[in-house]
Amino acid sequence: MKQLLLLWTLVGLTMAAQAAPTPAADSVDREQAYIDSVQATLHYQTGHIVLPNNLGSLNVPQGFRYLDVKQSDYVLTKLWGNPDGESLGMLFPENRGPLDADSWAFAVEYDPSGYVKDDDAADIDYDDLLKEMQDDTEAANEEREKAGFGRVLLIGWAAKPFYDQKLNVLHWAKELRFSSSADNTLNYNVRLLGRKGVLNLNAIGGMDQLPEIRSTIPAIIKSVEFAKGQQYADFDPKLDEVAAYGIGGLVAGKVLAKVGFFALIVKFWKVILALVAGGWTAIRRFFGTKTAEE
Repeated sequence: MKQLLLLWTLVGLTMAAQAAPTPAADSVDREQAYIDSVQATLHYQTGHIVLPNNLGSLNVPQGFRYLDVKQSDYVLTKLWGNPDGESLGMLFPENRGPLDADSWAFAVEYDPSGYVKDDDAADIDYDDLLKEMQDDTEAANEEREKAGFGRVLLIGWAAKPFYDQKLNVLHWAKELRFSSSADNTLNYNVRLLGRKGVLNLNAIGGMDQLPEIRSTIPAIIKSVEFAKGQQYADFDPKLDEVAAYGIGGLVAGKVLAKVGFFALIVKFWKVILALVAGGWTAIRRFFGTKTAEE
């Protein structure tokens, strides 16, 4: 009888041990619970959105959802670890949130630097421009490192710049490598030219997401427009300021050249958003989950 009881005890302990979650499984569960709880606090919108300051409007494209200014600031600074910046909101794919492993989004911004003349668009040699941008990026790395950020290497065009003169829209994509990441980063830029400035939509993702992001560009372009009186055709040379750069300067990131490359990165999300990868690693470590490298 004692032997039978002992046998049942051993069987019970074995089954309990098999049923008990391992430390790794427990950390994954806690990690997912945290992700779910954070993402449940975000309230997305669809349909027609009036951008702040009556700058224009956004008709949220099918397959996307809009996050307002306050919540976007929370995502960009608190969840993704970016410095403070100026955002008009974000567009997320409807099936992904900011803490999902394959997350990406368009950050919507406005640059009030003036009316950008497009008369240089047809004359730009984008291969020469790329070489200049690569040199500028390398020259800025010392300043980045002093400020506590890693080095950046501009690999090349992921999508060569294209300017639609009828719509006054410019878009292009860059492939970047950050010293803190083993994988290359995709930075997709869309610029809508207006009377007094430029609406910027910037997407950051992995290079494997290029086909997905690129496929959304036509719908993204159609979804955003300036308010009446603020469109490109409304420019009045007697009243309005002309930007100090043209299409080439816009692509090259010369908007804030006078205050330095690092200041340009701090003001705009277009490159700094890649730090989300580092922030995501920190979250995983917090819950005890090892990364692939570890």
